[in-house]
Amino acid sequence: MEDKKNLIINIGRQIGSGGHIIARQLAEEFGCRFYDKEILNLAAKESGFSEKFFEQHDEQRGFLRSLFHTHIPFVSDNNFYKNDLSQESLFLFQSEAIGKAADEGSCVFVGRAADYILRDRQNVVNIFVTAHIDRRIQRVCKRQGIDRAAARKFIKEKEEERAAFYNYYTGKRWGHSESYDLCIDSSVLGVEETGVFVADFIRRRFGMTPKTTI
Repeated sequence: MEDKKNLIINIGRQIGSGGHIIARQLAEEFGCRFYDKEILNLAAKESGFSEKFFEQHDEQRGFLRSLFHTHIPFVSDNNFYKNDLSQESLFLFQSEAIGKAADEGSCVFVGRAADYILRDRQNVVNIFVTAHIDRRIQRVCKRQGIDRAAARKFIKEKEEERAAFYNYYTGKRWGHSESYDLCIDSSVLGVEETGVFVADFIRRRFGMTPKTTI
């Protein structure tokens, strides 16, 4: 049964915005379990498919190419599917895994339309992290070991996939303010201080005791 006191923090983010780092910071701050790609492992366990299969059809990996028909090359022995599986079925497995994780305790979810999947839960806050394109390009260059032109291309392609996934399943618009409780530019305060700001926002949002500083 769902624990009404569970805190659920959903983080949407632009590529290179530092949203993943902020999400981990919030998970540590509020004692939440952290789920990014970890949710793929849960979905694999629930469905009987291998984690590698879910990774290949994740929100950033070939969503547009495999939206309506998905071939299954990585089926575990105990799975009853023998032919093809729709992208909608994959989303259902992932949604069930997200819901189960939310039932079991306070969580921070990164992406994967968790804000939509958990829209009827209590104590849910939805955050979107953006950043100036130059900052994002710099981070992607460093992280991927590529030049600025390649980084810009990487950002464009990955965000198109991410937006297509989100928009298709939620009926909302990825990155637009009406889809979230707070949208914030991490370029203004820096990634770490943005995390501190968001944590304070969450405390105020739910009437928690403010964090004391020495």
